[in-house]
Amino acid sequence: MSLFSKLFGGGEKPEPKPVEYKGFDIFPDLMAEGGKYRLSARIEKTVDGERKTCAVIRADVFDSKDQAESISIDKAKQVIDEQGDRIFD
Repeated sequence: MSLFSKLFGGGEKPEPKPVEYKGFDIFPDLMAEGGKYRLSARIEKTVDGERKTCAVIRADVFDSKDQAESISIDKAKQVIDEQGDRIFD
């Protein structure tokens, strides 16, 4: 990776740390848009030896990255509470 890429954010973004909730892993996967952050999270779970994934993306945008991350996790928990394993169907 070149010096400029390192300085200006080139390359892959680091994987967010998962939050474990009721056997699911929630990854806040924020989307930067015009200086704001779109609510987005990835829900994963291993089912019968296979890793399943579901994306939660909303129209909501926030000025603060921390706020967007917190609300993304809360929204993913709500989806898990409402749908459980059906989110992978």
